[in-house]
Amino acid sequence: MTNTIMNAKVDGFIRKAKQWKEEFAKLRTIVLDCGLTEDFKWMHPCYTLENKNIVLIHGFKEYCALLFHKGALLQDPDGILIQQTENVQAARQIRFTNVQEIIKMESMLKAYIHEAIEVERAGLEVMKSTELVPIEELHTKFETNPAFKAAFEALTAGRQKAYMLHFSGAKQAKTREARIEKWAQHILDGKGLNDK
Repeated sequence: MTNTIMNAKVDGFIRKAKQWKEEFAKLRTIVLDCGLTEDFKWMHPCYTLENKNIVLIHGFKEYCALLFHKGALLQDPDGILIQQTENVQAARQIRFTNVQEIIKMESMLKAYIHEAIEVERAGLEVMKSTELVPIEELHTKFETNPAFKAAFEALTAGRQKAYMLHFSGAKQAKTREARIEKWAQHILDGKGLNDK
């Protein structure tokens, strides 16, 4: 390991881990070998370059992972980066289910980390998609109820996006329509999805 200062909060995180303890320790060693600063953010080990987030170590029930904050900008020649959900635009994960996978991939992981460092040094940013196209059911509601359309358009962009993601998250048209109806008065009142 390079002369990197280890963060005591990360020591505690690994020590208290009920699952993935060995995997977290190995990932930590790999990341620290790349010369990043160890921090603890969002209750997880986070590694930074000049206070800019590069990679985070986290675990779930089925896997543990390295999360690259600007992973969408990495080349990914090995096809190992995973987009957690369709709504995550910038971050990408590399997932593991055992420490042997991590050991086998060590040189590959370091290459990805070094590329992520270069992306940050170059000042590259992920272009975030801001244009959301209303789903058919919402478009129909706009056509049949101009007051509803006006109220929706008067909401902040963040509130509009939250509603559109919530409505479009339903697989069936009937459910999407029911969600729109359920929240119609809230929208007419100028409230966001999480407003009371």
